[in-house]
Amino acid sequence: MDHEEKGCTTPRNHEYQIPAVLICPPPPRKKNDRRTKREPPRNGYFQSPELDKFLCDAAQSRQAWA
Repeated sequence: MDHEEKGCTTPRNHEYQIPAVLICPPPPRKKNDRRTKREPPRNGYFQSPELDKFLCDAAQSRQAWA
């Protein structure tokens, strides 16, 4: 038999086979999220009088619509 008569085939020799995996890989580890938790600032949070006025006005206008 010539190669032309046989056609294309998958190599079946041992050197071309994918080796079987005997041990499963470990599961992925969770990332450490310690850096996302912050302490409050030492001097406290900034209080904006303009923001307080805006929020009070918005709350009053919502009550007017209710």
